[in-house]
Amino acid sequence: MKSIYSGLIIAVSSLTLLSGCTKDTDADDDLIGNWARSYDFDGNARSEAVSFTIGDKVYIATGYNERERFADVWEFDLNKKYWKQVAAFPGTARNSAVAFTVNGKGYIATGYDGQFRLNDVWEYDPAGDSWTKKADFPGGGRYDAVGFAINGKGYISSGYDGNYLKDLWEYDPASDNWTQKASLGGTKRTAAVAFVVNNKAYICSGNNNGSVLNDLWIYDPATDDWTEKRKLTNSSDDSYDDDYANIARYNASVFQIDNLIYLVGGESGSLISAVWAYNPETDLWIQKTSFEGTSRVGAIGFNVNNRGFLITGRNGTLHFDNGYEFFPYDEVNENDN
Repeated sequence: MKSIYSGLIIAVSSLTLLSGCTKDTDADDDLIGNWARSYDFDGNARSEAVSFTIGDKVYIATGYNERERFADVWEFDLNKKYWKQVAAFPGTARNSAVAFTVNGKGYIATGYDGQFRLNDVWEYDPAGDSWTKKADFPGGGRYDAVGFAINGKGYISSGYDGNYLKDLWEYDPASDNWTQKASLGGTKRTAAVAFVVNNKAYICSGNNNGSVLNDLWIYDPATDDWTEKRKLTNSSDDSYDDDYANIARYNASVFQIDNLIYLVGGESGSLISAVWAYNPETDLWIQKTSFEGTSRVGAIGFNVNNRGFLITGRNGTLHFDNGYEFFPYDEVNENDN
């Protein structure tokens, strides 16, 4: 989830930046959930980084901050409540890559180094704090793709290689081989979000030629097919979507708490602070308390021990190193930010 939008940068005015600092509005008065300041990132402020989770530890790597791109890697231990720097990423410093975890190892692939769209793949072994280069991604260099893992296999889909994409590729770490699978249903896209529930992957929204997409697709690797779910906008004659607004977006972040997926940040013409929770069992969206920090895109969303966090990101040229935790069942507390 993670882009610089080379040739597609969306300008953000100072007015948008200031309005993003608003903590809550009258529209949020009846919404549930509280955002509290959490553990700030020890690395440089950045956006368009990647993350992967191994056990109860989270790793953040790469990204950029207008002045430079990064290859540093940081590990966060929720139990010890601190960040520490681990072995640097040995590939080219980059932004807008993808990452996933398979069998206790983290993988980083693709991205943009400021000149080239990349297709290299690297494996991180936390036991040895070491990186190993793996077979290049055969789908070609790209950025703003999505990555996920299911049943011991890694996947990369969509993104931008000079054209918008919707292909899907499966990686088998045991054989270090890639296999092309059924392409994502719907429209080609970049800067979508992906998440996995019950061994099925969901790809949500994104951008195609400047248009924000309002669809959600589910992939079943057992049958290698895609099924479209309900639209993210008020597009039916039923009442369930009457209040749907600001769900569709790109360059957003997601995390899971209990059985719900939380969609945070991103943009759709302007930055979005509205937070929506998706229930895969009912295929319905529920609005939650808006993000209480400065609105942002290109942030990292992660969950560990059933807790959801948002960290880093950018608003215009301002990049962040601060972090927030979301408490989905609490009332808003304006004194914890």
